[in-house]
Amino acid sequence: MHGWIILDKPLGLGSTQGVSAVKRALRSGEYGKWKVGHGGTLDPLATGVLPIAVGEATKLAGRMLDSDKVYDFTIRFGEQTDTLDAEGPVIATSAVRPTLAAVEAVLPRFTGPISQVPPIYSALKVDGARAYDLARAGADVVLASRNVTIYALHSKLRAGEELEEVTLTAHVSKGTYIRSLARDIALALGTVGHVTMLRRTKAGPFTLEPAISLDKLVELGQARALEHIFLPLRAGLDDIPALPLTPDQAGALRQGRVLAGIAMNDGLRFAMLDDVPVALVEVRDRSVSVVRGFNMTMS
Repeated sequence: MHGWIILDKPLGLGSTQGVSAVKRALRSGEYGKWKVGHGGTLDPLATGVLPIAVGEATKLAGRMLDSDKVYDFTIRFGEQTDTLDAEGPVIATSAVRPTLAAVEAVLPRFTGPISQVPPIYSALKVDGARAYDLARAGADVVLASRNVTIYALHSKLRAGEELEEVTLTAHVSKGTYIRSLARDIALALGTVGHVTMLRRTKAGPFTLEPAISLDKLVELGQARALEHIFLPLRAGLDDIPALPLTPDQAGALRQGRVLAGIAMNDGLRFAMLDDVPVALVEVRDRSVSVVRGFNMTMS
């Protein structure tokens, strides 16, 4: 049980609750005790792809945090809330409603490298405290802008006059706040807005295709059939070329030694002995060193 379960996270569930649900499913199926973690926080008010790492795959969960994401999101125009989503109270209003043509005209301004100020209701820390805790306590929270990259941004509509809301798709780098992006798009259109729907359709290499509902997770756990939806550890490294190993080379890497004289271009590789993952390694100047080793039985 070293690998991934991809949840289609429902509305209202936190990422840590998703981890707990997988732990319960493993227990109910009597799979034994396994380390479990998630590969990237998804807000309770968001739905969609939540990668859950099990066993040795938890060593790759941090890498998932650094991966690109794709979101569908809806901006409702005319009201801005303090949380920038439907949960918070309205703090600004506008009678202006943009046309679809106006929306599509401003989207290129938010494509590529951009700077954005995160929402004050976020998990970022300010002087050791979470920003959302300070905001809820009534403190004046000031967050620094951050540089992120929007790789692609487009509308899912094809017609329309003045819009009460618009649904967009965004392919973004790590650290991007969709709520901030929505706020800034609305302001650029001469109005205000907030997010009413947020759905993650891709996180790193994982899409909605293998994702399962919580009900299905419970059902498969009780039926002791979780292996039917389990993705192998290497599924989290689909973008990294494999490095086949001999048994001697695999043994050396497992002992933390450096392999020399490897004729391969520099970069990250997924070292394998037959079908057994050995390590995530880095090749540099014909030398191979371990970035993350995997404690998995070799055949």
